[in-house]
This record gives sequence, structure tokens and C-alpha cells, in this order.
Amino acid sequence: MRVAVLGAGSWGTALGMQLARSGDEVRLWARDAEVADRMHQARENTRYLAGVLFPPSLSCSASLSHVLDGAQVVVAVVPSQSMRSVLTLAAPMIPPEAVVCCASKGIENGSLKTMHEVMLDVLPKVLHGKLCALAGPSFAREVAESKPTAVVVASHNEDAAQLVADAFHGGHFRVYHTDDMVGAELGGALKNVIAIATGVADGIGAGLNARAALITRGLAEIGRVAVSRGANPMTLAGLAGMGDLVLTCTGDLSRNRRVGLGLGRGKSLEEILQDLGQVAEGVATTRSARNLGRQAGVDMPITEEVYLMLYENKPVPEALSALLGRERKAERD
Repeated sequence: MRVAVLGAGSWGTALGMQLARSGDEVRLWARDAEVADRMHQARENTRYLAGVLFPPSLSCSASLSHVLDGAQVVVAVVPSQSMRSVLTLAAPMIPPEAVVCCASKGIENGSLKTMHEVMLDVLPKVLHGKLCALAGPSFAREVAESKPTAVVVASHNEDAAQLVADAFHGGHFRVYHTDDMVGAELGGALKNVIAIATGVADGIGAGLNARAALITRGLAEIGRVAVSRGANPMTLAGLAGMGDLVLTCTGDLSRNRRVGLGLGRGKSLEEILQDLGQVAEGVATTRSARNLGRQAGVDMPITEEVYLMLYENKPVPEALSALLGRERKAERD
């Protein structure tokens, strides 16, 4: 089938490569024409995934109309805070019979909407019944290098989920499916906040016990918010929940963990993001997650302290002391 991938960062490129390896004709959209031409000529993403060559059936273009022409599956992989503007531009060009899958993990600032809800806002109604989300533990570099990976496609439409899963599935890339879009999307978005917290703890040398505690209590926070929005608790025990959380909190390829490491080592957020050179979704999502928790009346102490460190310059030792000094309670409360 023909697949359009919107977004030529590391994750969009890696997914485009996987789709092409699985037998699809893939057109990858880059916003910048110079970047698109360079990638198309070099047959690789030299900025983010240098050394991994494109499969023959993957092409790159800065023309949205060309990329979307005849697409049976459209995969949106732009940063979450840009999703609304990019899909608004793309909407008139998406074929009405296409299935649209979002592979970005975040919550829109201001509206506090998941990417599925943003898609419902801006895409034609003819597409609403076929929307999907891709989630699960998957670093771009490892997907590009065809290392073993398992992910999940979420959709309220089983036929759409199966179509997208079939498009991606192949080689060392295993795809499951679920009907729990809320759990898959919130698990994928909120784990980035916990990864920042875990990175902070690692950065100050708090130890492995602290890391395990933050991952476990972080999962409890994610679960409280997701369930309050109608998610199935079992989703948070799966690939989109615990799987993605553990990977992002412990893997050296995690951008969000690297943000936390920098904070723990005394760097400013501005310095960290400049060194990173890519979007770390957890930075923006921290603000959204905090507001989402307050809106739902859900206690999110780790998210609160990450917010204060990122946006109000709270010293790291004070944030750690605040978490440790909280009133003792039952584990499942």
C-alpha cells in the first residue's frame, strides 16, 4: 500500500523506514525543502539517524500534496504542539478513504487534548471513524536499525487498527492492537514526565532504589489520570504503559531522561534543550499533565515537582525532599 509519513525527525524517519521494509511505498514529508532534498539525495537522515540507509521504496518530499496523493495510510509524526497546525494544512489533501494514525506522544497545551482529540478537531468527519494511535516502547535509532521492537496500535475501529498494524508489522517489528485509545495515548504521553524525574534522580546519584521507586509511583500517577478519563487499567500494564515507561526512564537514548539528567547535574533547561537539538516531548507535556491532573482532581506529586523544577526553577534537592516528605499513606491510594 502507499503510506504517507508526516514528519521527518528521527521518529518519523525510523517509522518510514520500517513501513518501507515491510513492503509499502512510503513518502516521507519534511517541512523544509532543503532538508527533504538532502535526505532524498543522501538516502539517509544524516542529522538524526546517520549511517542507516533508506530502503528503496522510501522517498522524501517537502510537498504535502505529493506525499498525501493516493495515501491509504497517513502516519502523523510531528511534535505534539505542532500537530494541530500541520494536520489543519494536510486535512484537505488526505484521501477520504485513508486511515490516519498518530505516532506522536503528547498532550496539547491549553486545550489539554490528546492527539486523537486534536485529530477529531481538525480532520474531516469522514476520517473520524478510522483514527488510530501508535504507542509502546520504541526508540527511533533501534527501530531504524531493525532491532527487535514491540508496539501497539490503538483504535476504536478494529479494521483500521488491523490495517495499520499490518502496514507496520514485519521483520523484527511486532505490532499488537487494542481498542483503548485513551490508555494508549495517556500512557505514551505521561511517561515522558516521569522519565524527566527519573533522569533527575540519576543525575544527582540518588541510586537504583530511587529509580525503581519513581518508575513505580510514576505508573500509579499515570494510571490515576488515565482511569479517570476512561482508560482500561490493564492497558497501563502493557506496552503503552509499563513497557514504554520503563524504556524511557532507563534507556540512554531517551531524550526526556537526558533532560532530567541535565537538571540533576545543575544545567539550566535552556542549556539542556540546546545541547539536545531535538524536541523532548516531556517538557511541554509536564505543563499539560499538571493541568490535566488538577482538572481531574487527581494527585500527581511527581509531575508537580517536575513542573516546579522546569518552570519555576525549584532546586533539585528541594524537589526530592518534597517527595520524600509527603504524608505516608496506603500504596493503592
